Formats: sequence, structure tokens, C-alpha cells
Amino acid sequence: MSADALSDFVDQTWDEEIVPTLERYIEIPNESPAFDPDWREHGHMDRAVKLIAEWCGRRAIEGLKLEVVQVDDRTPLIFMEIPGKSDRTVLLYGHLDKQPPMTGWDPDLGPWKPVIRDGKLYGRGGADDGYAAFASVTALEALQREGIPHARCVVLIEACEESGSTDLPFYVEHLAERIGSPDLVVCLDSGCGNYDQLWSTTSLRGMVGGALSVELLSEGVHSGDGTGIVASSFRVARRLLDRIEDPDTGVIVDDFQVEIPEERVAQARVVAEVLGSEVWDKFPLLPGVKPLTDDLVELILNRTWRPALAVVGADGLPSVQEGGNVLRPLTRLKLSLRLPPTLDCEKASARLKEILEADPPYGAHVTFEVEGDAPGWNAPPLAPWLEDALQGASKATFGREACFMGEGGSIPFIGMLGEKFPEAQFVITGVLGPKSNAHGPNEFLHIATGKRLTASVALILAKHLEHVGA
Repeated sequence: MSADALSDFVDQTWDEEIVPTLERYIEIPNESPAFDPDWREHGHMDRAVKLIAEWCGRRAIEGLKLEVVQVDDRTPLIFMEIPGKSDRTVLLYGHLDKQPPMTGWDPDLGPWKPVIRDGKLYGRGGADDGYAAFASVTALEALQREGIPHARCVVLIEACEESGSTDLPFYVEHLAERIGSPDLVVCLDSGCGNYDQLWSTTSLRGMVGGALSVELLSEGVHSGDGTGIVASSFRVARRLLDRIEDPDTGVIVDDFQVEIPEERVAQARVVAEVLGSEVWDKFPLLPGVKPLTDDLVELILNRTWRPALAVVGADGLPSVQEGGNVLRPLTRLKLSLRLPPTLDCEKASARLKEILEADPPYGAHVTFEVEGDAPGWNAPPLAPWLEDALQGASKATFGREACFMGEGGSIPFIGMLGEKFPEAQFVITGVLGPKSNAHGPNEFLHIATGKRLTASVALILAKHLEHVGA
């Protein structure tokens, strides 16, 4: 196998075809349905599906079958099937829906404005993860071009991942016979600790999201009249949050903690040595701002295995400019509680609601509406052949050994597949590295990493066939 020839083809395809098409993809504001309830009428999703499906359908891949599947009012799904030298199946996954635009982009950048600068393609959705369909198909085309066999492959590109993959379980069941039973799953929607080596995700945190509402008055009253008699709804909300999170340390109560496996602790130690201060200084901290601790291993475990709370939205709070001397009738906060990978998200949702709503201070009217939860995932033990394949691919394409680390985000699809195919091996990886800022302003795709990752996937697919046999 010539890794150099394979990489040359991948690089050329990225430069001449993938990057220009990704620029067109970035221009399409196809926000996920959770952020664009009128997505059907707007048509952006259909434009993105058409762009990607037509590009993939033109590739010189023997036996490629491509179909856009859409049942009832669900979001569409691109389904591709590629026969191979073995009927054993590899499932490759990505998504094409996007997070909302978000404010704070640099003046010369924007969510729907593709800009290439210093080897990075800026714009919403390129790295998270519009590139996945192109990378998956190009990896297979590169193998066939070089005469390197692979097993049967199925590619799924969904359109509601950023909304919690609500339609995906239906489609997996709907297409169950056509998908088969994969023994290897490759997901290109994760992160990388740096851009210098191949990263394999070993775990994903779960999540509970919902709205905490605190009401004490039927209408606002003059603060000079009401304060000191009626409690502030904001203060009551603070007290309720303190039931979940220590206000001094940010540590979450034991109800949402788990024992971290020693293997993951050992991997965190290796990652700390590899990344050093990049564990925390990749974030856009203001001058003088410090991380929660100087212990790099603890920071990694905090991000990957420990629960954490964030207030991500609020209602009932006027702007600073418009805020008057009024004791407001209500405070409504949108909460995001990240969960350890092995914690049951449904039980955690119920427990969070129970804690927040119990015995409200001053008889305040308190409700917590769970808006969604997502399971975490802890990878099964890595098969020796796959560890060898990951290390070999990383050394051949990046020139360095592979590294293994958990991720702090959620990919609900992976937990679902882990339950459905308990014997499968997983390669969860991606291009979301330092400062790539998925979901935030100035999101970018590191183009060189996209190329190397594509070549790495091709090499892993080749090693998979060597393992299972033709």
C-alpha cells in the first residue's frame, strides 16, 4: 500500500473539489430544526442536501448507490452504500445541519461567509461537520483508485444532529436491513487535541437541557416598594442553582457524579503531557483570567468525565439599557448540565427536576421543564488490530503517533449505536481542534487536518478488511 500516493490523491481532491464545494455549503444557512422551525419553507436544508448528494454521486466509486431518504415530515438523510470485498460492514457517519449564526464574528468573517486564511476555512458548519460526507467518500475513492480493497461501507449523513438527532433513531430502524450489522463505526463529528496527530475519542459526555422558571409576582412592581418584602426571582433562582452546583468551586453534587475508570485517568495523564498548557490556553480567555485549576489532568477529567452546569439563556431580564427600577415578576433560565459518559441521562433528567422543584424558597412558583437529554458514551475496549490501525494511520499521515482522549460534548447517535451494536468497534474523530470554535463565532476548519484525517480513514478501512478477511 502506498500511503504517499493515496495522500497525494486526497490532497488534490481537497484542493480542487472539496474546499470549493465546502465554500458553497458554508453559504447555505441550513440551521438545524431546533433553531429554524420553518426549515421546510426556507429550503436551506434541501439546498445543502442537494449540494452534498450531487457531489458524492459524481465520484468514481464502483457500485456506489446514493439515495436521499425522507419520510413524512422528518428531516432528510443521505444514505450511501458501497459494496466491497467483504460483506462485513463499516458504517461512516456525519451530519450537514448547522448551529445558529451566533454573534461576535470578526468584522471580515461571518457564519455564511466562507473565508480562507492561514490554511483555515472559516464559516459555520465546515468543521462541524459538513466536511464529513466529502471526507468519507473521498477516502473510499482513494482506496479504489489505488487498487486497495475495503469491506462493504454504508455512509449516513443526517440533518438534525444539532437538534439532538431526533430523527436518526427512526431512520436507523427504517433502514435496518439495508444498513446491516456494522462491526466498525467511523464518526467524523468529534474533536482533536491538536492538529499534529490523529485523535480518537474514547468517551462523550451526556447532557440534560431545560428551562428553570421562577415566579413570585403576577406583574412587576417598583423596586423601592417591593424589595425587602418580596424576594427577587433572580436570587431564588441562584439558590436553586446552588442545590446543583457549588457556587465557589463549580463542583456538581454527588447525584450526578460517577467513578472515573482508571484507564481514562491514565489516558488523561498522557494527553496532559502531549498538550501541556494547550489544554486550557486554546480558549479565548481575557487577560488575567485563569482556568479552574493548574492541574492539567484534573482539567481534562473535568471536561470529559465530570458533570458541569452552564446557564445558556435567559428570559425576563431586560437589557442593561432598558432595565428600570422594577422588581421583576419572573426569571427564566435555560440550563445545560453536562453529564458523565456512563450516567443514565433519563434518570439524571428526573433527578434534576426533582431537586430544583422541591420545597421552593418563599413558596415561589418553580418549574423545570426538561427540553431534551442525550446519553453519554464510553468506548468499548479497543481491539488490538484497531489500535495498530490507528497508530499506523497517524504515523503515515501526520508523522506522529495517535492519541486517545474523551470529549466534553455529546453525539447522541454514538450512544444509540453502542447499544444497538454492542460488538462494534468505534473510531470517533474529527477536525475540531484548538480555537476552531464550533457553535461559536469564527468557527473554522483546519484544511491540512481535514486532508490527513481523510487519508487516515482510508488507511483504517484498508486495515479493517485485512482484519476481517476478504
